[in-house]
Amino acid sequence: MIEAKIIAALAALAQETRLRILRFLVTKGESGASAGEIGEAVGAAASRASFHLATLTEAGLIRSERQSRSIIYRVNFEAMGALTGYLVHECCKDHEDVVKCC
Repeated sequence: MIEAKIIAALAALAQETRLRILRFLVTKGESGASAGEIGEAVGAAASRASFHLATLTEAGLIRSERQSRSIIYRVNFEAMGALTGYLVHECCKDHEDVVKCC
């Protein structure tokens, strides 16, 4: 994962509502959720939820798919794994204490 993508992902996660959205979507797994369901789950108005979903999508942490008249959002688990891997292996240089706790 290139540094610019890491920085964009970390910046996207450095906001309370977006972190809540990501945590919620992780629980939804491959079924994902609509923007309305996500907004309701994290206590954000539809317009605010859409703003945050766009930021997370732009950072590559979530994906969207149109299903009929709804857009379903899902976590991009590959990107989440790459981010975590970068932090553990590149940033922390596989330090034994970090590897042990992860």
